[in-house]
This record gives sequence, structure tokens and C-alpha cells, in this order.
Amino acid sequence: MAPNTADPLIRLAPLLPEHLAPCLALDQAALGGLWNEAQWSNELADLKRPGLGLWRAETLVAFACGLVVLDELQITTVAVAPELRRQGLGRQVVGSLLMEARRLGARQATLEVASDNTSALALYGQLGFSTAGIRRGYYRSGSDALIQWAEIRD
Repeated sequence: MAPNTADPLIRLAPLLPEHLAPCLALDQAALGGLWNEAQWSNELADLKRPGLGLWRAETLVAFACGLVVLDELQITTVAVAPELRRQGLGRQVVGSLLMEARRLGARQATLEVASDNTSALALYGQLGFSTAGIRRGYYRSGSDALIQWAEIRD
């Protein structure tokens, strides 16, 4: 898998069960602890759940995970280390996850994103996602979730 052209020290690699601690740490730093240890253990052990990480040396700096069901990728979580945001890492890791899902037979992708998360909405828009629906009051904060959908292109 190709390294980030902006930072040759960053490498892309599949997330594996032995990456539990780095996933928990980045989840806490970037998402406030969205998933607990059991949820991460399940995510990393399930072959239907592709997950990719961007690493700088031994530090996980970004990840994107999903679930492939038939011909659809459901993106379940995306995170970038707060101090490294706005450097293209989110685009790289989500784009790579889309390519991996395509290899696994997915032809379309979906995800939910908070309606007030303008950075994520811009990223997903660049990757071809558009809003297909809304889930009112979906997040703990009370904000709505926008259901995003895209075809996975070759």
C-alpha cells in the first residue's frame, strides 16, 4: 500500500487484533472514546470488517473501519489524531478503505456523520458522498446524523 506522498514516514497497513491498544488510544484522543475495548476487539477480529490504519513509526495517527455486507461498505468509524488534522490523512485512509472494500466486492458505501461536522462533510463530499437521509437526534450530543452514500468507483 502506498505511503502518504506528503509524509514519507507515514505507512498504511491493515488493522489487526494486536493493534487494540493503539486503536483505543486514537479513539480516545480523536473521538472521545467512541468504542470500548470489547467493541474494538470485535472490530479487529472480524474478517468482514476491513480496517486500515496510517502509522508514523509505531504510532497510529489515523484509521478507517467498515463492514462489508454483500456489495455495500458501511463505514463504521474514522479518526485522525487531532494534531495531524487537515493534512490529507483522513482522505487517504478513507480512500484506501473504499479501494479495499471494492476489492472485497463492495460497489457502494454508506456512513453517518454529524450534521455539524463540516470538516468531515467536506472530506466525504470530496470522495463522492452525498446526503441520502437524516437521523434526528442520533448522537449523544443531540445532533442529527446525515446518512451519506456513494458509489465506489474503480
